[in-house]
Amino acid sequence: MLLKRFYDEKLAQASWLVGCQATGEAIVIDPNRDIAQYLDAAKREGLEIQHVTETHIHADFVSGVRELAAKTGATMYLSDEGGEGWRYGFLEDGRSARLRDGDVFMVGNVRFAVWHTPGHTPEHVVFVVTDTAGADEPIGAFTGDFVFVGDVGRPDLLEKAAGVGGTMDTAARDLFGSIQRFRELPDWLQVWPGHGAGSACGKALGAVPQSTLGYEKRFNWAFGIADEAEFVQAVLAGQPEPPRYFAEMKRVNRDGPRVLGAMPRPHRLAAADIVGIVEGGGLVVDGRRAAEFAKAHVPGTINIPLNRSFTTYAGALLPYDRPFYLLLDVESAPNAAEEAARDLAMIGLDQVAGWFGAPAVEAWIDADRTIGRVDHVAADAVADALQRGTTEVIDVRGRSEFDAGHLPGARNVPLPTLIQELHSIPRDHRIIVHCQTGARSAIAASVLRANGFGRVANYTDSMVGWVKEGRPVERAEPVAAV
Repeated sequence: MLLKRFYDEKLAQASWLVGCQATGEAIVIDPNRDIAQYLDAAKREGLEIQHVTETHIHADFVSGVRELAAKTGATMYLSDEGGEGWRYGFLEDGRSARLRDGDVFMVGNVRFAVWHTPGHTPEHVVFVVTDTAGADEPIGAFTGDFVFVGDVGRPDLLEKAAGVGGTMDTAARDLFGSIQRFRELPDWLQVWPGHGAGSACGKALGAVPQSTLGYEKRFNWAFGIADEAEFVQAVLAGQPEPPRYFAEMKRVNRDGPRVLGAMPRPHRLAAADIVGIVEGGGLVVDGRRAAEFAKAHVPGTINIPLNRSFTTYAGALLPYDRPFYLLLDVESAPNAAEEAARDLAMIGLDQVAGWFGAPAVEAWIDADRTIGRVDHVAADAVADALQRGTTEVIDVRGRSEFDAGHLPGARNVPLPTLIQELHSIPRDHRIIVHCQTGARSAIAASVLRANGFGRVANYTDSMVGWVKEGRPVERAEPVAAV
């Protein structure tokens, strides 16, 4: 048996290739849309990808199952659990197999036993793997978004992200039951999860790539709670706001992602074209560093720096129903256009109509257009604004961060919900935005400016600087247990 892990840093997402070296067969578990990496790895190992599967209908990236099956002819193994509304809509006779709890399938001499593990999602399954060429007991389990290193999958996404009301409590109880069943497996079992630190599919994921069930029983908080009611309260407490694009991903992955054939490669536009596109109502995403954007940008554009957080914030702020353009500093990062297009395609934002280099900003100036800037303010100015009450101070961190400590008098509007909350923000007030370190607030400032808010400033020292200076902090009142 051969095992290879693939990890996407921006999605904090793991996928896996398992091969049987005796027969040359291989399977990919939880693939993302960038299938070239799996094809290349299989070729290097002399394997043929004949099977592809995933643990559940993903919410945080476009599944690569359909893409990989179209390219290789592999059989798709997909969960048939979860009930109406949570079954795949693209299963094809002869090319797919419907999986139920207790099913078994083989990849050469490697045995995959299917365990239904509802909780994170109703249809979630785990694959318990035995390398029958040398053992009659399992070596490990692909746990997807069920069990992570140090955490378990959050059971609130159907309600918070997909809008399925009243499901959190039931899902949390299902998750508790799944854990009790899973813990009966042997301690030596390796745990191969679908995400690492930074994923929004849990709240305290570890950065270690894999673990063992015995270790998780000892040190994973979820395995240490024996009472169901206590577990439900604990697992639902403090979950971060899910990225806004999660609902779109659920629908796309359930109904069937569009097959691309290859990752997109948008074309470069002439710098001078920026004028007509922006003045014609086109949406332009400026992927340069926040400091460069604040110093000079094309008014109406929004700033989402092309870094590790690019995918998360693009999914929260960009529309799925209209084309948009990119403005990138390819002079400093020659592969920025390909990187950005790939990142966007990974979450289904396929409508990149073209991209500009940084000289487009100069072309805007050369066309006698007014340049945009974002003012920065210091802590004294923020404190004065809070005291006077004439300025709206908006904290764009997550709700749990805000509750743990915030500026007295600040209002919480998490960045992923900012566009939906624009109507509630007074346009006749000056606005100061802040977050934890200044990164999210820089994006928020650009969104507000692009949507017509004229007096916007960014407190770039943000919460870290405020606390470091010993300034007052408010905290939410703890909620009494019911």
